[in-house]
Amino acid sequence: MPNRLAHETSPYLQQHADNPVDWYPWGEEALAEAKRSGKPILLSVGYSACHWCHVMAHESFEDPVIAKVMNDLFVNIKVDREERPDIDQIYQLAQALLTQRNGGWPLTMFLTPDQLPFFGGTYFPSAPKYGMPGFPDLLYRVRQYYDQNPQEIRESGAQVAEALQRMQPRGGQAHPSQLSRAPLDAAADYLAQAFDPEHGGFSGAPKFPHPDSIELLLRRQAASRDKGVLERAVFTLRKMARGGIYDQVGGGFARYSVDAEWAIPHFEKMLYDNGWLMRLYAEAWCATRDPLFERVCVETAAWVMREMQSPQGGYYSSLDADSEGHEGKFYVWQADEIRGLLTREEFEAASVVFGLDQAPNFEGEAWHLVIRHPLEEAARMMEMPEGAIQALVDSARTKLLAARDRRVRPGRDEKVLTSWNALMVGGMARAARAFERRDWLESARRSLDFIRATLWNDGRLLATSKDGRAHLDAYLDDHAYLLAALLEMLQAEFRAADLAWAQELGDILLERFLDRESGGFFFTAHDHEKLIQRPKPGPDNATPSGNAVAAWALNRLAFLTGETRYADAAAGTVALFWPQLERQPAGFGTLLAALEEQLVPPRTVIVMGARDAFAPWRRMLDEAFAPNTLSLFIPAGTVGLPPVLAKPASDTVNAWVCEGVTCLQPVDSPEKLRETLGLPRMPPAR
Repeated sequence: MPNRLAHETSPYLQQHADNPVDWYPWGEEALAEAKRSGKPILLSVGYSACHWCHVMAHESFEDPVIAKVMNDLFVNIKVDREERPDIDQIYQLAQALLTQRNGGWPLTMFLTPDQLPFFGGTYFPSAPKYGMPGFPDLLYRVRQYYDQNPQEIRESGAQVAEALQRMQPRGGQAHPSQLSRAPLDAAADYLAQAFDPEHGGFSGAPKFPHPDSIELLLRRQAASRDKGVLERAVFTLRKMARGGIYDQVGGGFARYSVDAEWAIPHFEKMLYDNGWLMRLYAEAWCATRDPLFERVCVETAAWVMREMQSPQGGYYSSLDADSEGHEGKFYVWQADEIRGLLTREEFEAASVVFGLDQAPNFEGEAWHLVIRHPLEEAARMMEMPEGAIQALVDSARTKLLAARDRRVRPGRDEKVLTSWNALMVGGMARAARAFERRDWLESARRSLDFIRATLWNDGRLLATSKDGRAHLDAYLDDHAYLLAALLEMLQAEFRAADLAWAQELGDILLERFLDRESGGFFFTAHDHEKLIQRPKPGPDNATPSGNAVAAWALNRLAFLTGETRYADAAAGTVALFWPQLERQPAGFGTLLAALEEQLVPPRTVIVMGARDAFAPWRRMLDEAFAPNTLSLFIPAGTVGLPPVLAKPASDTVNAWVCEGVTCLQPVDSPEKLRETLGLPRMPPAR
């Protein structure tokens, strides 16, 4: 018989619906049962693309003997960290406090009936191994400790809850006038020291993309024209694009690389990584005109629209790392298999470019494709023109993709998350502007339309939707990311309705999330379910900090609308986190972008005139590397504009450049605008 999880929208929870474990979803029923029975809570947090979550499920949760122990001793609650990031944040921190170890997924926590944690960890094997106890033995020991030490457990739980509260940033520690560029410079210096000059990136294995760090370097270069800063960013982006963390056949990035060379990934593909990275590759192309960066955007956008966009328009969440019970099986190849699919010329070119003539790089028996020899090297080695080799490799990729599509696919998590969709909307819209791709913009618009029709109801935003059911009150990230996405869409295609929606979101952030006493934004709204902590996160993680994005986007929204409340909230947020910015600036890449635009307000370019005359103006601005600039193309006659955007009507196109709240005299040609903005002339785009 299926358990209670069968009625949930989360594919991860539904994966456990047939477990013999008497699982509850997080909610009033489960918490009431814990209080009624006096049993402690076993909280298990994971997500559908998580490899070790699957391992623990197969080993323990599908075992009737282990399930009986769980059912007898605990109230068992299963949580999808993607639907309930509020719960995940709290208990990941609690796990770190209790064990002094990093967390991760699956997260396994033991709580009192009033939600206080007293023991925890991550993956536990079903039998003793890896220096860990077997899960059944652990369950008995935890329950015995709980029964025999009630006072100690209450005190320990209370101490953890107090420690969680102490970790919150506190107000009154900085005034906006105290802000300086020092953390920006310190973060850039730290990344210079951490930079891997051989393979790119900022750590050893396992190696994560850290888009926040790359974005920080790109912004630093724009502000300082430091070529060394730019080179660290683009070198990392090139190495990633040539590595196995990037899907050389189908496009898109995996979560991280298990090695320092970006060669072998943990094969899960997450929407949020690809949305953020697509925006960065588009920006890096604007700065360099590197055709590799354009190829990454083209292939990633194709993958997103082909495999990750629902018929209704929303983007799906992730692809699993596993297929047929093995991680990476969908993605790796045998050389003879490739040889049989290609012509002799295609195989020779692919062998050189992808290194098929070298030893297998995946578990000693298969190849996961990486670019061993970039095009220019392959051309020298094969004594052929680059264009000819590129054509052969492109043809080979097409055939390999068609063959791979016939394999058993990894599982796809088809829930639509507002926050992750917003990140992809922003990435698609920025890339659409850079490469003049109307189809990418239309894809982003379909996602936005889905959010508005399905996840936006009478001024309230919801967090998730699947199979026609939208639910769960949206979090800070949902609102902040969506606001930022709308600002990007306004630059790609100005619609007064989008600006009005952005203002509604700005108002909600101030009304329902802002801490009016200390500054900054809580992760949950004022009327959210009461948990043992109300986080107010500042550092970036796998996704950008909601506080940082809110501060950055609200500050920009203030310059588009003239609404000073937005600017005040943004300034107060940066000031709240200022002590942490001074101590650990490199952990706050997105908040540093907000700091930078507190110190030097963003520049707004308002181009107004006939829509069909915008093309040369748009091409110049959209292909420019100017991350501190907002460019709006407003058709003449647009009504209902805020006073700061309402410019005099004219028969010709004019552009107004506004630095903060000061606007210069209008200019009447793209060339004059380029000179006014100080934009360099770049090589022809394509």
